[in-house]
Amino acid sequence: MNKIALVFCIIPAFFLTACGSLGGSAQTENTSGTQTNISDMEERSSETQESSSADGKTLVVYYSSTGNTRAAAEYIASATGGDIFEIIPAEPYSADDLDWTNDNSRVSLEHEDQSLRNVELEASVPENWKDYDTVFIGYPIWWGIAAWPVDTFIKANDFSDKTVIPFCTSASSELVESGEILAEMAGTGIWLPGERFAQNVSEEEITEWISSLNLGYAD
Repeated sequence: MNKIALVFCIIPAFFLTACGSLGGSAQTENTSGTQTNISDMEERSSETQESSSADGKTLVVYYSSTGNTRAAAEYIASATGGDIFEIIPAEPYSADDLDWTNDNSRVSLEHEDQSLRNVELEASVPENWKDYDTVFIGYPIWWGIAAWPVDTFIKANDFSDKTVIPFCTSASSELVESGEILAEMAGTGIWLPGERFAQNVSEEEITEWISSLNLGYAD
């Protein structure tokens, strides 16, 4: 399993504020061309909270470019007793690839040309995928949307009969419509509104959030 370690301490201070949220000042874009009404997602959330996810299996799926989302995912897995599946690009992103201030970097070129965002993964479908009832999906924010390696995972899987909760980590960017865009892309599943966490999110913060979802996990 490939691991990417980015040493941002050598990058100028202005870049540190955008770590985990590439192109944070860019306008939010909707790659599917459609939007899900947030009130609809909240309504589905309240309906889902009546049932318990503790009786089913939980999977925490994540893509992490710097390690921040990985930490949040591990906290979620610990709080829910869930399994973990890491989204790993077949061609990992290097530190230079992730330099959104460079117009010729990999992420910058992919941002400008959506046809380049079909990121091949080492594995797209988790083992025993059908057995999971609840799926958390985590990612960093790139230009106001989920980092696009996540798109490949979403398109490869059927979310029917699953409750899906997106989460992201960023220095400043919010979750905005990233979860809604993924829900539209998936086309199936019950998608809850989701949550944004700071890069240094604590295990206590994650545990409190899991408890607030009222999905039946033990406190």
